[in-house]
Amino acid sequence: MLDVTPKSLPHTPGVGYKAQHFSDIMADAGPVGWLEIHAENYMGMGGRPLAQLRALSEKFPFSVHGVGLSIGGEGRLDADHLARLKTLCDWLNPASFSEHLAWSTHESAFLNDLLPLPYTQATVKRVADHIDEVQTTLGRQMLLENPSSYLAFAESDMSETDFLAEIAARTGCGLLLDVNNVFVSATNLGYSPQGYIDAYPLDHVGEIHLGGHDEDEDEHGAPLLIDSHGAEVVDPVWALLDYTLAKSGPKPLLIEWDTDVPEWAVLVEETRRADAALAQMQAAV
Repeated sequence: MLDVTPKSLPHTPGVGYKAQHFSDIMADAGPVGWLEIHAENYMGMGGRPLAQLRALSEKFPFSVHGVGLSIGGEGRLDADHLARLKTLCDWLNPASFSEHLAWSTHESAFLNDLLPLPYTQATVKRVADHIDEVQTTLGRQMLLENPSSYLAFAESDMSETDFLAEIAARTGCGLLLDVNNVFVSATNLGYSPQGYIDAYPLDHVGEIHLGGHDEDEDEHGAPLLIDSHGAEVVDPVWALLDYTLAKSGPKPLLIEWDTDVPEWAVLVEETRRADAALAQMQAAV
């Protein structure tokens, strides 16, 4: 039977856990109320990383974020990968598990990237079938994350928000709303990020993510944003978070910082800003 609420993440800021911050987190986590790990970093057996993870799990709820299942891939899910993911989730018992709306495998090759999908009924069926398999195998609900987009497919016959709503309705999965991805995609593809949030099925959201991005230009000189998770969250993304929270109510908020990882104090400042956004929303209710 699908356990849709094995635990619950608090409606507080969380951060993506990095091993260099272990001592700082154990000593004083500040406003951080939960932690996220990338599943693929903890699928081995034993050693210091798992020992540290066990110690942290006694103090914090965890979210496990997968990056390698290739939920949107045309082939079958990797049975060995899924089995190792189940082993991790069984012993850690995270409050949340999520994956990307993307594909990253072709036949036997792993492409080390999160590649986009056309939004069609054929894609709905494939993604829904894969999510059903994941949720059945893990015995828990999965959250599906909206991508950062750099192109749109001509064959798409529905919007991204309608696609996500249909997937959630078919599978019972939840959604992970990455607000930075919304801002990146809206800038790159020329639509309103607020309009995207207006159309998004917010009732299904189990986590909200925030991260930094890099700024570039395309060959025509138009802005091109790259989702990098390597910098502070910019002011327009914080403003989009405020817009989102006013509609969704409080949610668990994750600060993602995966490249050029800073000192713990820098992450704490980002979480303080996330905490202030939550407090501002609740004061306005």
